[in-house]
Parts: sequence; structure tokens; C-alpha cells
Amino acid sequence: MSTNIQNNAPRELISQECTRLGISCFGISDADRFKIPLFEPWIPDEFLPRSIYPETESVIVIGLPVHLPVLESAPSIWYREEYKTINNLIDSYTWTLATKLSEAGYPSVSVPRDGYGSISVLLKNPVSFFSHRHAAVIAGLGTFGRNNMVLTPRWGPRVRFGSVFTSARIKPDSLMQESLCIRCNACIKACPVNALTEEDYPDGLTEKGKCALRSENLNHRYLSPCGICIKVCPVGSDRELYNRKDIRIYKDRESFLSYHKAWEHVRRYGVDD
Repeated sequence: MSTNIQNNAPRELISQECTRLGISCFGISDADRFKIPLFEPWIPDEFLPRSIYPETESVIVIGLPVHLPVLESAPSIWYREEYKTINNLIDSYTWTLATKLSEAGYPSVSVPRDGYGSISVLLKNPVSFFSHRHAAVIAGLGTFGRNNMVLTPRWGPRVRFGSVFTSARIKPDSLMQESLCIRCNACIKACPVNALTEEDYPDGLTEKGKCALRSENLNHRYLSPCGICIKVCPVGSDRELYNRKDIRIYKDRESFLSYHKAWEHVRRYGVDD
């Protein structure tokens, strides 16, 4: 049974808990918004929040950043370990939020960050049982880029998301109206397996099989995930923070020699050839 909310108590609880946990990025959507196609093809019915947790009235989405200087070494053991840390934190934080809401009288559940099992499973069926990326867009946190990742103002695509389904009826955040993608095609040009096209999402859907196969190969060398397309994306104020506005840094070894030497050092480790 849904909880009819007449005040801002659930949002205030979420905001306070996110502040305590150090989560600076969160958005909220009502469950009904998932039924309104923002583009075609839209989310199949069985993947909608209420199909997974029928009591869902609102979906809370949190985002945690990938630190750009770590990502720049990708594919590497450094990025791999940060990726794992972020995933663990997302699962921990969404579980904590769901528990806090439930204890306050709003039955809620968290959704695991990776709902597919393993890379080998993705090769056979390259989807998970719920899309946090779509949830992030529907909760107003960003827009899709040509690499099918969600672009955000602060971190570009260098952010990972997790979700909470709650029975609390919470006023939803506004959708982001203008696309953040500048259509520079940097992600397309940099993709090592040519899995991307120049068409906008969703027409230019990533060839997920190619991505999964590359991830599997990298995983055998302790270097997955790939991360190339999100590290070269020029969108995000984190580029200014880390003094990385010039994306020539990734190709021009001579002009940015100290950076390339640092990345090459990191990439020598975790490799089992």
C-alpha cells in the first residue's frame, strides 16, 4: 500500500541522509513518469519500477563520481579498484536510504547496482533487470550522450548511479530539457572496438556485445571495465576542477608527457599476460 504524503518529510529525510553520507547528487521521480516514453524505443513494461516492486510511488536515484585522474589511466587496475569501490558504496548507500525510509514509515527497497550477474552473462543477454541510467534521466539528473551513458553537468558521464524504490509519494524533480551532449564524437573516435555510431541516443545504440566482449577480455587481465569513452568526453565541470579541459591530453604524448608516463606506469600493474 502506498503512503500518502502531505508534507516534505520524506524528501527532507533523504536530503539529510545524503548530506550525512556525502552524496551530493540525487534526484527523485514519481513512478508514473516511467510510463511516459521520452523517446522510442522506451523501457519495456517488465523493467518498470512497479513491475519490480508494485508498491513503488517514487524512485530515488543517487550518483557518485568517478575521479577523472584515476579514470585517465584506464584500462587499469587503478580504475578497476575505484569502480569496485564506487559500486560497493552505491549499494551500501541505497540500502541505507531504503532502510531509513522504511523505519520512518515509508516502505522502501534498494536496487543492486549491477543486476545482471557477470560479464559472461552479459555476453549472452546484455541487459540488467533495471536501468539506473534511464532512472537517472527520468529523475532529472542528466541526459543521454552518444555513448549511451548519462551526461551530468558536474561530472559529464563520469558518474555511477543507484536507485531506491519507495512507497512514499514525493514531488518529483524536473526533467533536464536541453541535451548536454555537444556531439563532438570524441567517444566514437576513441572507442577501441568501434561499438558506437554518430547517431544520437537511442538511434545510435551501443553495440553492447562488443563492449561486453572487450570487458571480458580486460577482466582476464584484471583491467576491466574499459572506461575509454567516458574519460575522453569533454562535458562536465570536473574537467575544469582537474585542469583537463584540453582533451588533446589523451593523444598528444609529447605535449603532455608527464601525464602519459604516469598512466603508463599504472597500466603495467594488474596485467596477467
